Amino acid sequence: MTTRSTPVGRPPAPVALSEAPRRQARNSAAFWTAVGRSRGHEVIRRRGFVAVEGDARAGTRILIQEPELASGELAELGELVRRAAGPVNAEDPYSSTDLGRLALRSWQMPVMLRPPGPVAEPALDVVRVGRSEDLRAAERIVIEGFELTGFEPYRPGELFPAALVEHPGVDVFVALVDGVPAGACVSLLDDGVGSHYWVGTSPAFRSRGVGRAVMLGSLAPLAHLPATLTASKLGRPLYESLGYTAAGPSTWWASAPATP
Repeated sequence: MTTRSTPVGRPPAPVALSEAPRRQARNSAAFWTAVGRSRGHEVIRRRGFVAVEGDARAGTRILIQEPELASGELAELGELVRRAAGPVNAEDPYSSTDLGRLALRSWQMPVMLRPPGPVAEPALDVVRVGRSEDLRAAERIVIEGFELTGFEPYRPGELFPAALVEHPGVDVFVALVDGVPAGACVSLLDDGVGSHYWVGTSPAFRSRGVGRAVMLGSLAPLAHLPATLTASKLGRPLYESLGYTAAGPSTWWASAPATP
């Protein structure tokens, strides 16, 4: 596969484990920039962070880009949180910026790195999304699998607009069980590094190897490149079995759910 990020005839640059948090920060910023623009939301870029200001359902996404933020950047983050129309979610792959003062709750998940290497064939059929019906199926799987109640009632194209898969480097994959869409994920290739987002399984198909299949199918086009991701506690064993190694903790922050 030839992309703008991987010149013909030039091997991919190696990525050390210590570099994984920064490469994940950059890839997450590229991914959420693509998502924000495909939804028509405002993207704010600063030296130390990237933010996507969405509506009441999509919310605001903040991607910390540097281990240390300037005082002006911290003040701007505070203003972004205060004026957010919906939920706020922030990612800090360095675990160095304290956003607790903004009344956000936090938890940690590991940033993981996979070096280039062969990928096994998935046990299930995995398709790269090209048709609108497949994109809608992937969208429903992610909403259900991650319990994204903010996107209910369902509005087709709200989570994954058609423009998202037209963005260079973005691909959506669906795993099928007996021809029925059962799992989905999104991958992004940026600056010679791949990463995965929204790796989810429909609740009706859990514990049937769907997550492994959709990861293998989506890793195949990136097998010659280093890849990063941020793993949930439940997902970490799967990713380790696929060759990923934990590089360090990423701290995630989110606005507290509204109380009745």
